Amino acid sequence: MRILVVSDSHRNESALRNAITQQPRAELVIHLWDGARQAQAMADDFPKRKIEIVCGNCDWGLSSVLPSFGLKSVGGYLIYYTHGHIHSVKSGLYNIISAARERKADVLLFGHTHIPICIYDDGLYILNPGSLTGRSPTYGIIDITDAGIAPFIAELRS
Repeated sequence: MRILVVSDSHRNESALRNAITQQPRAELVIHLWDGARQAQAMADDFPKRKIEIVCGNCDWGLSSVLPSFGLKSVGGYLIYYTHGHIHSVKSGLYNIISAARERKADVLLFGHTHIPICIYDDGLYILNPGSLTGRSPTYGIIDITDAGIAPFIAELRS
């Protein structure tokens, strides 16, 4: 299964639509927010894609409706995903990695910093897809196969 991971689209609906269109094999889209309203619109436009969303720090008025984090099992692997602001990721990764490990996650997804990260740390895949906006927009891909987990960062093509 291919998972498209996006974050920080900041009301740029065309960038979000572009990322989804560029990954036709992605069955699941995880949007780490700061662009929640656009993610909800994409669910209507791409009905064959499952879209998971969590609340970001710029999604005012939606924090009472949307969760601040999610857990999803895919192919026998557990994914912990959140925007990142609730774990103060701009000050370091210790808190968010601890939260993922407490939940026994295999994969940690977060945004908020706009800085793409794709690393493996002692049994935990850590991916920040960066931002769909800015000079060098990026998103994340996770392929989950019988052979395991393969995450990577991709550049958004215009």
